[in-house]
Amino acid sequence: MLHIALHFIFPLMVALAFYRDRWRNAALLMVATMLVDIDHLLADPIYDPDRCSIGFHPLHTLPAVTLYAVLFAAPLLLADRRATGRGRRSAARTVHLVGLGLLIHMALDGVDCVL
Repeated sequence: MLHIALHFIFPLMVALAFYRDRWRNAALLMVATMLVDIDHLLADPIYDPDRCSIGFHPLHTLPAVTLYAVLFAAPLLLADRRATGRGRRSAARTVHLVGLGLLIHMALDGVDCVL
């Protein structure tokens, strides 16, 4: 139960620490990435407390985590500082936060595998 609670608490803490001016939106986007666990429905049994999600479920594999890292980093690396379009900055910020939320999710699942 603590593991599930951390999927809510940790994104909130990150949002408050690093995205203070828009912490509600940041926390909501990062918590929404818990939907990545939909791939658990493909497993038999759906829930196994002794199974490590990392590397087992399709959205918890190294290629998927690599994509999540790209989602997180690309908006930072490719940011067009001259862009004045509010929509473009907002979309980049959303992609960045979704990537961060997915990376946080994978990290928490990884810690759960070790413990």
